[in-house]
Amino acid sequence: MTALSRPAHVEGLQSLADRYDLVLCDVWGVLHNGVKAYETASDALTRFRAKGGRVVLVSNAPRPGASVGTQLDGFGVPRTAYDAIVTSGDLTRLAIQERIDRIVHHIGPPRDMPIYAGLDVRFGSIDEADYVICSGFDNDEEETVEDYRAQLEAMRRRGLLMVCANPDLIVERGTMILPCAGTIALAYEEMGGKVFYAGKPHGPVYDRALAVAAELTGRPIPKARVLAVGDAIRTDIAGAVGFGIDSLMIARGIHAEELGLHNGGLVSDHVQDWVDRQPVRPTAFTEVLCW
Repeated sequence: MTALSRPAHVEGLQSLADRYDLVLCDVWGVLHNGVKAYETASDALTRFRAKGGRVVLVSNAPRPGASVGTQLDGFGVPRTAYDAIVTSGDLTRLAIQERIDRIVHHIGPPRDMPIYAGLDVRFGSIDEADYVICSGFDNDEEETVEDYRAQLEAMRRRGLLMVCANPDLIVERGTMILPCAGTIALAYEEMGGKVFYAGKPHGPVYDRALAVAAELTGRPIPKARVLAVGDAIRTDIAGAVGFGIDSLMIARGIHAEELGLHNGGLVSDHVQDWVDRQPVRPTAFTEVLCW
């Protein structure tokens, strides 16, 4: 797709499937909304795999892939829909292992502690720590970045590196839009702090996903045969563009209200106009992931 071309409006994955050997699919907002699974999405990925394709789920969840798989089981997402899961939590865990002899301070809720499971980690206060892991808000339904401002200022004074375990700014949970760790990390960057982002839109998580796919297929998969699927322009689409792969944007996700979908069905011209105002463009878009 050229810089000036407009994304194609497609009805589903079927019209694109023959062009690709691998789908890198977002999880939250595409396969489920934090409350229930989207059956048509699982069906589309299952059909793609039945045709010989591979599917690696790529999530900014701040937990290991195995933990996300268990969560997907609970939502009713069938294992037939994917071959493997790669998360920002997996890359965060690697960052922890590389610093295993150092003291870490954790910012985030208890549910994200599986990233440390089985590792001999030493935790400490900000004054004691050598670096910080940020996985999110302790209470994302009530807190804002301002609740963390004092902590961030203390970290900045000490020059601590923050490893952001979830680069998303916001996430959809049912009918609510809630802030993620990326919001805290962005504030820290704006204060002059140094941040390592473990997930999308940054390259390492895509490198890992392609390496996993190569292990599954027994051969490297060319980028020209890879399609990223996601609902967030800043992470899913920008990440795909930056990595040099095609992308399919799911309109009925975190941008649904901006696209007017809260008032009815998808209008192609509305999406095209909105995309024209964005810094990056998907290869194609569809309302929801379906076959």
